[in-house]
Amino acid sequence: DKSQMHKNRVKPGPGQESVWDYPRPPRVESSSKRIKIVYNNEVIADTTNAKRILETSHPPVYYIPQSDISKQFFQPTNHSTYCEWKGMASYYTIKVGDKSVVNGAWYYTKPTKGFEDIKDHIAVYPGKMQECFVDEEKVVAQEGDFYGGWITSDIVGPFKGGQGT
Repeated sequence: DKSQMHKNRVKPGPGQESVWDYPRPPRVESSSKRIKIVYNNEVIADTTNAKRILETSHPPVYYIPQSDISKQFFQPTNHSTYCEWKGMASYYTIKVGDKSVVNGAWYYTKPTKGFEDIKDHIAVYPGKMQECFVDEEKVVAQEGDFYGGWITSDIVGPFKGGQGT
């Protein structure tokens, strides 16, 4: 339960952010950190021009410009979902060699007002990738199949998505 998680919040140390200080509704901000995504031993995305979405109780979700992904590994699917904040999401299956992740990446062709900055950007589920990095730090994925949060040492929780949340 969210109020229990909020009570158990970790106090951020120097250089850290608490997900409980993130806003609701969420906000988009630019990130100059290097975001790198590896799947089946192939770098499928590498950028220093990502956007990140910050939302109360969630680790950030990074959105990579389409110009910085290896498009040959991303195949459109018919799957879609609706987000109350960002609008209708479309999905890609990520296929590299003999491995694939169905609906492993998503994007918004017409994001709602306030989220226009993520148009032409793609997000992935870090837990379904081989490795994801923020700068040179390996990311820990947010728990739960529904969320795509990226946990690094500078982000403290507790995070929504684990058992009982």
